[in-house]
Amino acid sequence: MRFPGFSSPRRAFRALTAMLLGGAALTVQAEAASRFESAVFGNLPDGGKARIFTLRNAHGVTVRFTSYGGIITAIDTPDKNGTMADIVLGFPDLKGYAVDSAKGGLFFGALIGRYANRIAKGTYTLNGVEYHVPVTAPPNSLHGGLHGFDKKLWKVRRLDGLSHASGAELTLVSPDGDEGFPGTLTVRVDYILDDTNRLTLHYRATTDKPTVLNLTSHSYFNLGGEGSGNIEHQILTISGDHYTPTDSTSIPTGEIAAVANTPFDFTTPHVIGERLRSNVPQMMYARGYDHNWVINGEYGKEPRLAAHLTDLATGRTLTMFTSQPGLQVYTSNSLDGAYAGPSGRAYRQTDAIAFEAEHYPDSPNHPEFPTTTLQPGQTFDYTTEFRFGVAQ
Repeated sequence: MRFPGFSSPRRAFRALTAMLLGGAALTVQAEAASRFESAVFGNLPDGGKARIFTLRNAHGVTVRFTSYGGIITAIDTPDKNGTMADIVLGFPDLKGYAVDSAKGGLFFGALIGRYANRIAKGTYTLNGVEYHVPVTAPPNSLHGGLHGFDKKLWKVRRLDGLSHASGAELTLVSPDGDEGFPGTLTVRVDYILDDTNRLTLHYRATTDKPTVLNLTSHSYFNLGGEGSGNIEHQILTISGDHYTPTDSTSIPTGEIAAVANTPFDFTTPHVIGERLRSNVPQMMYARGYDHNWVINGEYGKEPRLAAHLTDLATGRTLTMFTSQPGLQVYTSNSLDGAYAGPSGRAYRQTDAIAFEAEHYPDSPNHPEFPTTTLQPGQTFDYTTEFRFGVAQ
């Protein structure tokens, strides 16, 4: 048999093999590219340039985030009919996030640090030295001060070599004295979306001086879809037999209280709105749920079950696991219609629920709580997982 253009059958076979293998390589490269995408997101008022990244799995689930604040801008998951929808609140462009930050911020989807949640009066003592963090939620500091990690530009690089997953590493160096926190802190957070519809957030940090640290992510979830209305009908379970009551300024009293016979008992499934308007003082202080649950089981090891959320209308479910000791649950009590999302619909109170896996609020002032002190030579190392599904 003759092979036009080739001097022998052997040369023709080699050329055909190379062509086929090259095509396979191109297919693999195309699949990898479709799993991870990067594009310009916009310019910040200070001249910084933000990019937006997309992680995509084999089932079409997507997670989008930006280098500005590590903000998760969208998570698209299927409902019981296979219809995809974004299940987190956010904005259609960078300007929305920048405007929110300039106003003090509701922290839509952002990475929070150095200290997530509150520090009483913005003051704490470490090794006999008193430190001060800007007061941003009078009379206390909230989520790291005036220019916390939610307002920083993170370095982002693609994670290579992942099997059945796509991911990125976000890196930030916070200098000594940043917002009143000692020590140069190096933070790395991995975002990994795998083909089991699991989004993993892996936090690591090191310091060159003793410091305090509390990191979390602040997505507002609505399993009915962004802009679909309130989440009061959705069904919540929390794996926590205890919580940390607060005073009227949302600072823990130091008590570890049982949830039994209170509106905070979600050890069995409850509709979120069932006790949302309780006249229990704890509920009235926060105008809803904005409290830290003590998650059952040993913390700091493998992620264990923290919470489960179901929307019967769409069938969507969200199951959360974490190795952190606590979970702050927040029913978006401060949303007041001042913001509208990509749907064009205004966001109002109870239009979403936030699950902030973290250490307890104001821990530097409560030695009885799990420590948030990080020493040189130690590594802050915690993992949180969000598993997306459909009720059977």
